[in-house]
Amino acid sequence: MSGEPDARRRRLLYRSRHRGTREMDLLIGGFAESHLCGMSGPELEEFERILEFADPDLYAWLTGQVPVPADCDGPIMARLREFRLPKAGA
Repeated sequence: MSGEPDARRRRLLYRSRHRGTREMDLLIGGFAESHLCGMSGPELEEFERILEFADPDLYAWLTGQVPVPADCDGPIMARLREFRLPKAGA
């Protein structure tokens, strides 16, 4: 099963890039491209749970329009929100 982690990451990358809305494809897909390789097993599980949410909910949470529900606000969600923010000086 040595190929399973790579297959899992490939599936997550595909799901991240094919969300249904272009904005979320870019946001979630860009995050996945940058962070999937370094994620631990528990972080991958959290990311998988995040991908289960509908785009409108995720978009509202990531843009700060609506607070992230406490049961969804883990370390990966925090990294996603931080990834979404423009870099200082950019």
